[in-house]
Amino acid sequence: MATVEELKLRIRELENELIKSKQKQSDAEHHLRPKIDKMSAEVVDSNPYSRLMALKRMGIVQDYESIRSYAVAVVGVGGVGSVTAEMLTRCGIGKLLLFDYDKVELANMNRLFFQPHQAGLSKVEAAEHTLRNINPDVAFETHNYNITTMDNFTHFMNRISHGGHEEGKPVDLVLSCVDNFEARMAINTSGVSENAVSGHIQLIIPGETACFACAPPLVVAANIDEKTLKRDGVCAASLPTTMGVVAGLLVQNVLKYLLGFGTVSYYLGYNAMQDFFPSMAMKANPQCDDRHCRRQQDEYKKKEVERPKQEVIQEEEEVVHEDNEWGIELVSEVSEAELQDASGPVPDLPEGITVAYTIPEKKYLRPHETNTKRCSIHARPACGAVILPQRYSKNGEEDLDYAHKPCARYTNEHVTIHLLSVLMLIDKKTIVQCLFMLFLLLRNVAVSD
Repeated sequence: MATVEELKLRIRELENELIKSKQKQSDAEHHLRPKIDKMSAEVVDSNPYSRLMALKRMGIVQDYESIRSYAVAVVGVGGVGSVTAEMLTRCGIGKLLLFDYDKVELANMNRLFFQPHQAGLSKVEAAEHTLRNINPDVAFETHNYNITTMDNFTHFMNRISHGGHEEGKPVDLVLSCVDNFEARMAINTSGVSENAVSGHIQLIIPGETACFACAPPLVVAANIDEKTLKRDGVCAASLPTTMGVVAGLLVQNVLKYLLGFGTVSYYLGYNAMQDFFPSMAMKANPQCDDRHCRRQQDEYKKKEVERPKQEVIQEEEEVVHEDNEWGIELVSEVSEAELQDASGPVPDLPEGITVAYTIPEKKYLRPHETNTKRCSIHARPACGAVILPQRYSKNGEEDLDYAHKPCARYTNEHVTIHLLSVLMLIDKKTIVQCLFMLFLLLRNVAVSD
C-alpha cells in the first residue's frame, strides 16, 4: 500500500511529464535555432556570441569559450533566481541546474522573467522552457522539490556533488536565491534581495571566508521559527528593479570568478534608498555553529601551512646617472628658521609613541605691534572705520574691538605700512581696490585731524 507521500511524489512526477510533453509540442511549433558547436568571434547578425567574444579581443577575458565547461546550480527560481538563470543562459554557461518547489502565480508578475500564460506551471519547468528558447546550447536540469526536507536534501547534495558539466563531477558554483532563512542555512551561500529596496551578494569559499552561519541574522541566531513571523493576508514587498540589480551583481561576480577577470567581491550590498554599495571581506568564524564550516576551516589552515610561501624580492632602484656636471642639488623650500618657527615643544611621551606634528607657541604682541603674517583685507564697515590687520591682546586672544576702532588713533605711517604689506601678497585687481581704500582712509584721517 503506497503512502500519502509516495502518492504526492507520483502526482508531481506525472505533472512534470505532462508539462514536458506540452513544451516539446510548443518547441516543435516555434522551431528552435540550431545548436552552435563552437563559439565564434565573427561579427555577423546571426552570431549570438559575437559581442561576448569581443571581451576577449578587448583583453578583458583571456578565454571566454571556457564558460561552456562550467556548471552552476541555481536554488530558488524566484525574483532573483529567474533573472540570474536568464543572464547566465544568455552568457552561454555550459549547464544550469534549477531547484524550486513553487508554481508560477499571477502575483509573481511584478517580477521579471515569468509571463502570465505560465501561471500554474512549476517555476523550474516554466523557466527551462523559456531559457531553452533563448539559448538551446545550454544543458538544463530541473528539480521540482523542497530541498529542506530530509530525503530531498540528500538528493540535492548528490546532484551538487555529481551533477557537473561532466556527469559524476561536482558543480562549479551553487547560487542561493531563496527567500527564507531555512533554505539559506541548508545551502549556506547567499545572493538575495533582502527586501524591496535592498539586497546583497556573498561569496562563500568553505573554510576561507565566512559562511551564512558565521554571522547569522537575528532571526537565525535567536532560534526563532520563521513561520511564526508570517501572517495571513500579509505579503512581503518586492520591486523588480531591486531584484534586477541584485541579480546583475550576482551574475557579474560569477563571471569574474569563473573567467578570472576583475576583482571578485566577497560581500557586496545594495541599498536603493541611499544608492549605497557597501563592500567587505568577512573571515570565517572559528566558533561557527556549523560543524562542517569548522572542519573546512581546519582543512584550509593545513593547506595554507603546506603551501610554499613566495619570497618577496625587493628590487633596488636603478641610478639613472651618477655624474652631476652642473652641480644640481635638491634643497628644501622651507628654511631651518621657518621650520623652527612653525614647530613647538615636543611633549614627553611613553616609548614607542611619537607625534605627527607640534603646535608652535603663540606670540603675544604689544598693542602697537601687528601680526603682519595674518593680515587680511575686509570691506569698509558702515561705521566709517577700516578693519586693519589682526592684533593680539596681552592674554593672547585676538583684539576684536581693535578692528572697528576709529582710524584717527593711527598715523598715516602706520596705515601705509599695513596696506603696503598687504599689496605684496595680492594681485593687480585687488591692488587697485586697495589704493582706493587707501585714498578713503587718508581722507578720513585728514578730516578727523
